[in-house]
Amino acid sequence: MRLLHEPARPRGIATRPNAHWYVVGTVCIGAFMGQLDASIVTLAFPTLQHAFNASLGAVTWVGLSYLLVLVGLVTAVGSVADMIGRKLLYIYGFGVFIAGSALCGLAPNLPVLDAFRVLQAVGAAMLQANSVAIIALAMPRDRLGRGIGIQGAAQALGLALGPAAGGLLIALGGWRLIFFVNVPVGAVGAVLGWFLIPRSRHLRPRHRFDWAGLCMFLPAVVALLYAVSFGDADGWGSPLIIGPLAASLVLAAAFVRHERRSPGPMLDLSLFRSVPFSAGVLSGLLAYAVMFGTLFAVPFYLERSVGLGAGITGLELTTVPVGLGVVAVLAGRAADRLGARPLTVLGMLLAAAMLALLAAGHPTGVALLLPLAGLGAGLGLFVPPNNAAIMGSAPRLHAGAASGVLNMTRGLGTAMGLAFVGLVFDLGAGVDAAAGVARGFTDAAVFLAVVALAAAAVAAVRGGGNLERRATPQGE
Repeated sequence: MRLLHEPARPRGIATRPNAHWYVVGTVCIGAFMGQLDASIVTLAFPTLQHAFNASLGAVTWVGLSYLLVLVGLVTAVGSVADMIGRKLLYIYGFGVFIAGSALCGLAPNLPVLDAFRVLQAVGAAMLQANSVAIIALAMPRDRLGRGIGIQGAAQALGLALGPAAGGLLIALGGWRLIFFVNVPVGAVGAVLGWFLIPRSRHLRPRHRFDWAGLCMFLPAVVALLYAVSFGDADGWGSPLIIGPLAASLVLAAAFVRHERRSPGPMLDLSLFRSVPFSAGVLSGLLAYAVMFGTLFAVPFYLERSVGLGAGITGLELTTVPVGLGVVAVLAGRAADRLGARPLTVLGMLLAAAMLALLAAGHPTGVALLLPLAGLGAGLGLFVPPNNAAIMGSAPRLHAGAASGVLNMTRGLGTAMGLAFVGLVFDLGAGVDAAAGVARGFTDAAVFLAVVALAAAAVAAVRGGGNLERRATPQGE
């Protein structure tokens, strides 16, 4: 069937000397959409709670159902893309995401909305599992870091604009509009992908998909994220938390054992034998925990301790993703010359220093913007070189799987950052008074600074020199 074969780019596009930048621009649409949609939905929780007369816990599943499916599937989708085509799944990912978004906008009640969010997450997994792999295989040897840096800037821009765009859309047309807006944007991305992204090269031989591995991997990830997300609320000693944690460990051990013996594993564990790959994944996990832990802790401090409104808090908080986006482009360029290690180590050391300033000074107003912007700059120094190093250290045949692992790391880091920072914050705050909130914020900032230092230490062992392996651009 022609629907299962990737179309070639028009020859006039494929032969252009700057054709690889068309690829980056197209992939940035999916990267922007994913981050924008995540931050828009978080802002809509109070509106959804009122619209459906539901509890806050029930409404959070609108976000959690999306996160669980996305993180659980993204590695498997990347592995499938390595066999049947990364362009193919990327374009169809837009189609699934568009359908899920439209159905979310039409949902009559909360359970149906959750179900359609699952469909939307499947489409998002198809997009995110392939985005970095497509860039890594399309960019010239000396511009890989630059391309991934621009993609990182697009993600940061989506994250930064989400709250403002969400507030505007909800004011104009209600919560349904935040889902409907994905339909025209996704359609543009699908059309551009069809014409501008090259066909996949260097595909792995096709074999029967590892369904047994997926049936162990997906529940293990879901159980882990559930325990991490609700551990603070239910109590870390509760059977409701210990049970899922134990189940996650057992399933993970069974998954590793199965993948080592499988002739066609869902995830080739030999990827982790590479020190640059393993160090990049672990340091990335810690860095994303720092990023989203900060985005969680700062609003509580500003609103409950300082007394700022949600609007001003949101504006001040945008300095983190804006700083990340501005520096990410420059870091991508520098990574092509300097390699990943110096930039990633420097980035996380800068992040740790800015978090220490937040813990020690409790700044407010304009004085708060400098450490927040500095934190974003540190993350911007880290993310593009780290992503490029992960993709550069993975064999070309496993680019999709490596990209899936990279994106799964972001989801796990997000969940862990929110959960553990929430726990540290609550332990320090005690009763919900301004002084208690300030103490909780101090403890959270110190905790995140330590995590950032750990990320810098892990990044330092990846090895020096230029990016480990440069991709050769694809032709048609």
